Order: sequence, then structure tokens, then C-alpha cells
Amino acid sequence: MPVTIYHNPRCSKSRETLALLQSKSVEYTIVEYLKTPLTHEQITSVIKQLGFSCARELMRTKEEIYKTLNLKDEHDENALINAMIQHPKLIERPIVINNEKAALGRPPENILSIL
Repeated sequence: MPVTIYHNPRCSKSRETLALLQSKSVEYTIVEYLKTPLTHEQITSVIKQLGFSCARELMRTKEEIYKTLNLKDEHDENALINAMIQHPKLIERPIVINNEKAALGRPPENILSIL
């Protein structure tokens, strides 16, 4: 089963992580999550696979939309996940999934532990 990378080609860390996968000759599938947003179930699964305790850990809290939606005061997990579904730009990237393990490519070398 190939590795999956949730990728944003405009993000330098995402491009570096993709290059790292290529340098290791890893078979992968690219999901451009800004074009194909993740579902509630996928986000919930990624949070668990990353070992995060809450949805906020998967969020880009410095994004303007995070501030606009006043998400720092939101404590409902479903509301945070729904915000990421509606605004995929809020999802931290890149995320690499291998079987049931996931790693955030910040820095890109983080993914080596799951390959």
C-alpha cells in the first residue's frame, strides 16, 4: 500500500517532504487537500494517527481565517474539525500516512520515523 501525502504544492515544507519521499524511492499517493478537502472521518483519523489529543493540534493557528472565525475561543472538537473541512487552509501540512501511522513533515525529516 503506498504512502499518502496530504500536500500543498505552494508550501515549501510540503515540497521538501515530497522530495524526501522521492529520494527514498517511496511509492506514494498525493492528495492536494486544498482541492480535495478531507472529510470529518479522515480528519478524525489523522488526529488519532498523529497521536494528537485534540483537533487544534492539527490547525494552523496563525492563519488569518483562524483569527477571523475566532477559533481560539472554540472548544468543541466537532466545530474545529468542521472549520477545517470548510477551510482546508487551516490544516497543518504536510501530513504523511503510512499504514496506520502518520507524521507531520515539519521538519520534513519527521516522516522518516514512519517509513
